[in-house]
Amino acid sequence: MKTNGFDVERIRADFPVLERMVNGHPLAYMDNGASAQMPRAVIETGTEYRSRYHANIHRGVHTLSQEATEAYEATRELVRAFIGAADQREVVFTGGTTDSLNLVAQCWGNTHLKPGDVVLVSEMEHHANIVPWDLVCRRTGARMVKIPITDSGEVDQDAYAMLLAADSVKAVCITHVSNALGTVNPVRHMADLAHAHGAVVVVDGAQAVPHAAVDVQALDADFYAFSAHKMCGPTGIGVLYGKMEHLKGLPPYRGGGDMILSVSFDSGIRYNAIPHYFEAGTPPIEQGIQLGAAIRYLTAIGMDRIAAYEQELLAYATEKLLAIPQVRLVGTAPHKAAVISFVIDGVHPHDVGTVLDDLGIAVRTGHHCAQPVMERFGVPATTRASFAFYNTRAEIDRLADGVREVIRLFQ
Repeated sequence: MKTNGFDVERIRADFPVLERMVNGHPLAYMDNGASAQMPRAVIETGTEYRSRYHANIHRGVHTLSQEATEAYEATRELVRAFIGAADQREVVFTGGTTDSLNLVAQCWGNTHLKPGDVVLVSEMEHHANIVPWDLVCRRTGARMVKIPITDSGEVDQDAYAMLLAADSVKAVCITHVSNALGTVNPVRHMADLAHAHGAVVVVDGAQAVPHAAVDVQALDADFYAFSAHKMCGPTGIGVLYGKMEHLKGLPPYRGGGDMILSVSFDSGIRYNAIPHYFEAGTPPIEQGIQLGAAIRYLTAIGMDRIAAYEQELLAYATEKLLAIPQVRLVGTAPHKAAVISFVIDGVHPHDVGTVLDDLGIAVRTGHHCAQPVMERFGVPATTRASFAFYNTRAEIDRLADGVREVIRLFQ
């Protein structure tokens, strides 16, 4: 089926897992907010690396090492172009979004925060952009202060402006897209306000990069983190973008091989250049090469086309679920990515997920590592359907029918 020229059936043919039957039903995979599926191009890239040039990188002079190094470092340039960074050196490879945010908190936070300073963290953050800041605030004597969100699931911008004006704010930590609500935050507007008060802006971009074109310079983010496995790549690798002005002078995150130029008990340690300075040890080479393949795949489809199609899916799913009286949506911001969180009166989300799985429909249930969001809306958990560009309206129809079956069984 083509929707506005978007041939979703052709795209679906690129994903082997979508051919699966689950509990006697065709798989309808709607857990893309947790991990997106990998197309054949990404899978085969990993197979080629394992079978033809599996070798350690950067230090080898033999052919396999040179080939692996070239392929791995090519991904750094692909990432730079994909997110609009000014310089390859601003692209640091990490273990994922969580690792990236911990790097910022440990390296930047421990260096710049002192007693009396404030770190503003939005109420809708994933735990990965809360817990590292709590740890570093406890260590440095700084305070972590919540930016509240509204009933629709948006950052309260008036409260945000007041918090910036009232305290000695050194950092603002904000998600680009909420994993629990789907809200798309006005990062550039919030960054402009933060910078006017001398604060740096740390953005969790894990849910944004897979679903729309991202330009870190246009956003004016100081740090921006995301993961490969959210964007049709493998687990185990992510990216931290950091402006060079912030990366320079930071202490190393980890020590070991590859982040040094020389080590001597007599003359001391000389460190490698940025970004290798932050990348100790043997990196996830295969995963890095696969990340490059994922970026090439997404770029060939076009991020603007992906965003437009997913917005169609979001609108269709919202209409279908709102037509069911027992369903209540959690997160109704006017600007959302293709994420729908909902609760069903009288039914625990885990029961919802179990019944839907029996019907071959994969969704996520729980607090989504965003417990402050659940507390804000007075629910223990939600059911979350998160869509990707390979989902279809027919699958959303199945989701709505599955929700009706849940209601029939429990009520």
